[in-house]
Amino acid sequence: MYDNYYFIGIGGIGMSALARYFKYIGKNVSGYDRTPSHLTAQLESEGIMVHYEDRPDLVPINVEKTFVIYTPAIPEELQELQYVRQRGYSLCKRSRALGQIAADKDCLAVSGTHGKTTTSTMLAHIFTSATENGCTAFLGGISKNYHTNLLMSRSDVLVAEADEFDRSFLQLRPKIAVVTAIDADHLDIYGTHEAVKEAFASFASQVAADGYVVAKLGVDLHTDNVKARILNYSYDTPCDFYASDIKPLKGGHFSFTLNYPGGKVTGCTVGIPGWVNVENAVAASAVALLYGVEPERIKGAIATFSGVERRFDIHINTDRIAYVDDYAHHPAEIASAISSIREIFPGRKLCGIFQPHLYTRTRDFADEFAAALSKLDTLIMLPIYPARELPIEGVSSEMILDKVTIPDKCLVPKDKLMETILSRDTDCLITFGAGDIDRFVPQIEEALKNV
Repeated sequence: MYDNYYFIGIGGIGMSALARYFKYIGKNVSGYDRTPSHLTAQLESEGIMVHYEDRPDLVPINVEKTFVIYTPAIPEELQELQYVRQRGYSLCKRSRALGQIAADKDCLAVSGTHGKTTTSTMLAHIFTSATENGCTAFLGGISKNYHTNLLMSRSDVLVAEADEFDRSFLQLRPKIAVVTAIDADHLDIYGTHEAVKEAFASFASQVAADGYVVAKLGVDLHTDNVKARILNYSYDTPCDFYASDIKPLKGGHFSFTLNYPGGKVTGCTVGIPGWVNVENAVAASAVALLYGVEPERIKGAIATFSGVERRFDIHINTDRIAYVDDYAHHPAEIASAISSIREIFPGRKLCGIFQPHLYTRTRDFADEFAAALSKLDTLIMLPIYPARELPIEGVSSEMILDKVTIPDKCLVPKDKLMETILSRDTDCLITFGAGDIDRFVPQIEEALKNV
């Protein structure tokens, strides 16, 4: 019906996967984003036209043949958004478009306030490498195995990262769903932690009656309206799916036995380091097992999993220096990452660079951020990355920094970051944040290699 698909906010990770999907099936795809990035450059190299000015005149002029998809992160006052609404273009949010694509597939959806990107990408890798027909996958990060956030196949299986922001995941009707965590987050949208829990309960209630909800053990998931069977997974606590016989290996890796109802798989390893990735592997493996993938093939797949860009992404690992980049932007994620890094690099002095994401998240979790960041040896703070928000009076990075208990801490502007890094004697550096801190990663990596 539609020849043209136009994306407002095309550079977002979820939006870009959809753009690639419609390009793959032969549609004319173009879009707008506020700033150029590595991801938008990749889209352009794939034949997708992207512009960076708010230009309604660049929207395809054929209203009847053009479908517009937008992200809720786009401000309502954007001229292009107002233009397509006023002129009667067919349009919807990203989440609805994904829901429509997934409706005709066996949707395997991974949700949670943290851990969902790595877990869903690992699940997609299991199906791609361990089954004959693979899967279609819409991922919330760039897979390091496949160098993309979209996998395409003719399989009935569709793996989706189920995003709770703006209640997006309520557009999905999964056959199997994972719930990794239900921490308080996105309180600018939900208002209270209880409202977050209610949204996850609604998501779980949409899983097919003959399907499964695989929830991390201890997750407070209201179950009154859930029709699917609920199973639990954990890192090492006996339940439906869990790891046992966990033994550390070189470089922060682990061997373990994967336990599942009716059996176990010995000698498992995950291709990326960190104890948290054993937990993620248990969750991904649980879904694959429930769908019928052979256990030994799952074992082989998780061993070859290369991870996700910006998720515990180790760029340098030498006897002299280590550099890790991580998307962590919630206190629980930061605390978990620091714990894993200390295991992988024992005895190192950890210097963390943190860019807070959103004024509301900084305001709502200043105490929790400070507690997590106090587990570092050195902290370099950057100003808040506002994303979709306007400043809030009295809210700044100092709200966190002032409460951090370690003495070696400072706040620097972005234009002084490289100078600050190079002025310090660092043997393990970590960058944290979901804003634009990733644009410094190549510079930091190159600088540290030459120190």
